[in-house]
Amino acid sequence: MFSRVMFGFVNLAARRGFTDVSRVAESSITERKKSARMSGMRGETFAYWYLRRHGYVIIARNFQVPGMHGELDIVGYDGGILAFVEVKLRAYRDESERKLGLPEDAITPAKKRNLVRMAKNFLATWRIRETQCRFDVLAIESQSNQAPRVRLHKDAFGADA
Repeated sequence: MFSRVMFGFVNLAARRGFTDVSRVAESSITERKKSARMSGMRGETFAYWYLRRHGYVIIARNFQVPGMHGELDIVGYDGGILAFVEVKLRAYRDESERKLGLPEDAITPAKKRNLVRMAKNFLATWRIRETQCRFDVLAIESQSNQAPRVRLHKDAFGADA
């Protein structure tokens, strides 16, 4: 019940989009990077509550492995399956920017291999054995002043990536 209420609040806030268009349009490179970082944080918070609303039990967020590039965005149980969820957000100022491609397209074979390596390290660090795992992708498309479009791809790729 709590996650349903919290997702309601987060979803309501997300209806305006994840990017502050007025700040980004005429800003410096540092301001754009800061805005992109804030959009990413908003997107991951939205993803967290979206997954909770859909029954995931989250056990870790932003898990990093020392010496490795990247992070595991969200790790949680969906029933009895441990899911490593990669969150991809694309925030558009207007419809013309949508030609950049889908958020899911940003997950390259090299990114998949890196996620698998980090997942193996996560399992070793947390001493999790004998559990079924999968890799999910949560794609979020956000356009200014519109509700985000969300696609959850369960078992998007295998551990042999």
